[in-house]
Amino acid sequence: MRSGAKVAIVGGVFVVVASGVGYGGYNLWNGITGGAGGTGTKSGSEAKRTGPVTSEEVTGTAGDFLAAWAGGEPERAAQLTNNPVDAGPALAGFREEAKVSAATITPGPATGATVPFTVKATVTYKGVSKPWTYTSRLTVVRGLTTGRPLVDWQPAVLHPRLTKGATLRTGGAKTGGIEAVDHKGRVLTAEQYPSLGPVLDQLRERYGATVGGKPGIEVFVDPGVGGAPAATLLTLDKGETGKLRTTIDADAQAAAEKAVARYGKASVVAIQPSTGAVRAVANSPAGGFNTAFSGAKAPGSTLKIVTAALLLEKGLVKADRVAECPPNAMYHGRTIENLKGFSLNGKTFAESFSRSCNTAFIKKIDDVGDDSALAKEAKEVFGIGLDWQTGIPSVDGSVPEATGGAAAEQYIGQGTVTMNPLNVASITATAKDGRFRQPYLVAKDLDDREFAQAERRLPDSVSRQLREMMRRTATSGTGADAMASVAGDKGAKTGSAEVDGQRVSDSWFTGFAEDLAAAAFVEGGGHGGDAAGPVVAQVLKAG
Repeated sequence: MRSGAKVAIVGGVFVVVASGVGYGGYNLWNGITGGAGGTGTKSGSEAKRTGPVTSEEVTGTAGDFLAAWAGGEPERAAQLTNNPVDAGPALAGFREEAKVSAATITPGPATGATVPFTVKATVTYKGVSKPWTYTSRLTVVRGLTTGRPLVDWQPAVLHPRLTKGATLRTGGAKTGGIEAVDHKGRVLTAEQYPSLGPVLDQLRERYGATVGGKPGIEVFVDPGVGGAPAATLLTLDKGETGKLRTTIDADAQAAAEKAVARYGKASVVAIQPSTGAVRAVANSPAGGFNTAFSGAKAPGSTLKIVTAALLLEKGLVKADRVAECPPNAMYHGRTIENLKGFSLNGKTFAESFSRSCNTAFIKKIDDVGDDSALAKEAKEVFGIGLDWQTGIPSVDGSVPEATGGAAAEQYIGQGTVTMNPLNVASITATAKDGRFRQPYLVAKDLDDREFAQAERRLPDSVSRQLREMMRRTATSGTGADAMASVAGDKGAKTGSAEVDGQRVSDSWFTGFAEDLAAAAFVEGGGHGGDAAGPVVAQVLKAG
């Protein structure tokens, strides 16, 4: 063995330690285990294995791979994967580019073919050293051509923040650091608020120099050409940080983080209707793609806020007048049904809204008489598609023009309509305040960017009726159970959306309480009030 690489078995679990430019971890591991799982060299007469990998193969292959990686043998580790062409340079870069001078890798118990592990490394750059610890996981598969058990190579094996085309690097930061604070001056960190990690990275990339930050030294994810801003993983030297005030409210953010963490994939955004200030943004899983700001999913019946505004503006309905709500309705060959085929005979449009009657909206499409009317309402009144300048990248939502059966789906928030929680929260904020105020995370005078302006505001009578219908939804309609714990003036709208034939619909919910509006999405959560509703309620209570 060279340069002090060591392997030990403690309680049946191996630990690999490599220092300097250590080699030989793989060979010592094979010496201890005899190449468990058959991952070593095969004899020419050995038959090609087929079928699922065995537990022994999983343990042995994972052990060989991690030992070679920790032992400073990237080529050998790469040959134990199903994609050595990509794995080799990435593993070599762990030392050469990320400047890891020592590493200890400890696996956890396997779950099927997946093995979690912990990396404890030391990063050394220009005389500065700092410990670095993180967890990741690998999966063992059977090689298609050889039948050997191999690590299924993904960039995330090396580090969970890595994606295709990205690399780990250590060096001078591209921009100065920031100390982000909420609107009351309370410090915001990714450690305390994990969902803010990517948001803070984006804010730093854009505003680090503006607020006086000077670059330090760090380990970061380099996304490559055209990728997202670099994500900082470890800071060796902070340099100088500049203070950046955001619109986030620490209390609402903490509640949002906790609320979405209950689900595998969920997002929530909270906005102050009177200003457009974003008070919370959270995603599960945390630290990855910002679905809350950049997602694009059918929002289901939460879009009925926009559709109702259109029908009210055109005088086709009034909140206190009777509206048809049959069990189903056909439009251009497309049959739209209510949940479980319910109907409301002789009830008002407000009741249809609060009970989320699909057919009450579909019945009015012909009376609107303009295929572009819904798209115009979304853009001209609610600001959808106006290139919002929030301070970080975001997607504005989309309500394309549609005809025939596609138009029927659009009126109830499905078909070609796409939104994210930021968009839906803004729609609710507009309904609450009566006018669109572009959502934002940092003040516009920080970089003199132009906020989007809607062409017109809601007429007072329409805004009043929308609020009353949303209040009814929150107190006696489909949102009542979820909003029961929210005190004071409150309103809501539920939604569910079936996308690509999924078995369980996505759950959407939006609501307001006093001067706060929030919207949430839970993938596969079912009815709006079941999953997304409690998320919104928790954030509204905290805010």
